[in-house]
Amino acid sequence: MPRALLSVSDKTGLADLARGLADRGWELLSTGGTARALRAAGLDVVDVADATGHPEMMDGRVKTLHPAIHAGVLARRENPEDLRELEARGYVPIDLVAVNLYPFREAVAAGAGVAEAMEHVDIGGPTLLRSAAKNHAGVIALVDPADYADALAELDGGGPDTARRRAWAAKVFAHTAAYDAAIADHVAPGARPAARPAAGESPRGAAAADDAPGETQEAFEARQGEEAPEGVFPATLSVAFTKVQDLRYGENPDQPAAFYAEAGARGGLPTLEQIQGKDLSFNNLLDVDGALLAVSPWTDSESAACAIVKHTTPCGIALGEDVASAYRSALACDPVSAFGGIVAVTRTLSTAAAEAMADHFLEVIVAPAFEPDAIEALAHKKSLRLLRIPGSLVAEGLDLKRVRGGVLVQKAMRMRFDESAWRVVTARAPSAAERGDLAFAWRACASVKSNAIVLARDRRTVGIGSGQMSRVDASRLAVLKAHDRAVDLRGSALASDAFFPFRDGVDAAAEAGVTAIIQPGGSVRDEEVIAAADEHGVAMVFTGRRVFRH
Repeated sequence: MPRALLSVSDKTGLADLARGLADRGWELLSTGGTARALRAAGLDVVDVADATGHPEMMDGRVKTLHPAIHAGVLARRENPEDLRELEARGYVPIDLVAVNLYPFREAVAAGAGVAEAMEHVDIGGPTLLRSAAKNHAGVIALVDPADYADALAELDGGGPDTARRRAWAAKVFAHTAAYDAAIADHVAPGARPAARPAAGESPRGAAAADDAPGETQEAFEARQGEEAPEGVFPATLSVAFTKVQDLRYGENPDQPAAFYAEAGARGGLPTLEQIQGKDLSFNNLLDVDGALLAVSPWTDSESAACAIVKHTTPCGIALGEDVASAYRSALACDPVSAFGGIVAVTRTLSTAAAEAMADHFLEVIVAPAFEPDAIEALAHKKSLRLLRIPGSLVAEGLDLKRVRGGVLVQKAMRMRFDESAWRVVTARAPSAAERGDLAFAWRACASVKSNAIVLARDRRTVGIGSGQMSRVDASRLAVLKAHDRAVDLRGSALASDAFFPFRDGVDAAAEAGVTAIIQPGGSVRDEEVIAAADEHGVAMVFTGRRVFRH
């Protein structure tokens, strides 16, 4: 009689699998809660403790870790010596192992600390699965309830072939690797947050109160965050991903592509729910990520936020009393570049907003929710993808960037902005209105590709310069974008994602009408740049923090 060992945390499909095996003449071996569930379903079950002759110990910590179990799983059916030794010990072969693991990731997601999470680390389960997968030539190894029905069907056809057994074994090894990676990630020390100037400290350093030159770039970077100490990042980084879907192609048609979800991820793009439209492409997903980044600073704002993104960088960001007004303001920044763009908003997409968006060619709209009439208003645009994203839009954890032969790892950018560290460095302080525009521009600037310059007024971008090799060219591009639409820049605010290395960028901004500038500071020419601002009567604020986005 063939024998199956069933021990599962997730009992989805368990009764059907067990009943199917029993009807085919299999003996069922099980443990604890799984055995109780099978008996409740009217099935005969042999307790593992009866098979091993050893009771469970330590509240179930030790139950399947016994030679009677693992010898039964690991015995090579084609090896007569293995089978003789098994018989001599009175052990019985186990021909199928169906196991899934303690819900470690779910416990962590619910807020478990290290000590509590350790109680959800499965030991016997992964060991059983790996034993079965190692010996997949003779043992069926099942970790996914979705495979139960196929396994029963294969038994009716004479048993699974080598390819099918190997595919199930590969799924087991991938699953246990992801499980171990989640544990390692949770146990590893967390990265230390970057330092910022203490209250009262000038972003230009201790010499800022007199006429001495500003701090060096090296000193500025050291103050922003010292080199990561040993132990912040693990010596070995284990990251597991599960395929969500194949994509039509990558950035170009000759590049095959797929989308993978990070194991244990609690939000982000894997949670997207597509309501209508064509399948998502590789480039769509990149742009959706950029759009969500762009609106993330305002997820808790009383105002609605809207970002329109092309090629992962915004061509318009705005706040409004409602989504429709925020969208119109964002679109007005650069309607030409917005053609074929990706739109993200922080509130439910209203019917009024949908009707405004229906007048333009867009690839994707992503929102926390959609009014039913809004979906109806966009239904005629069959190619337009409507995506609902639940939960937080703020990225957490590690940011990985693939390079040739390796991967670069950093903590995800903080899209929360502490204004208590800001310092006015010019003779004139910004007015209340200018300060509001600076705060908006600084947050918007963090999602624009470097070199980044953002011009803003009245809680909306009016010109964006991005991806330029020089900061002065980025300034000129932002001004050019505004002038193309005959926007009067007098009284506007400017944000720069990194310091101005020379005064020319300030001169160009002031000549265009900018009256307030916000930037990190930290250049060896800070005094020269500040002097230029003072000459033009421009208020300048140093944040002490760089927001480069490469």
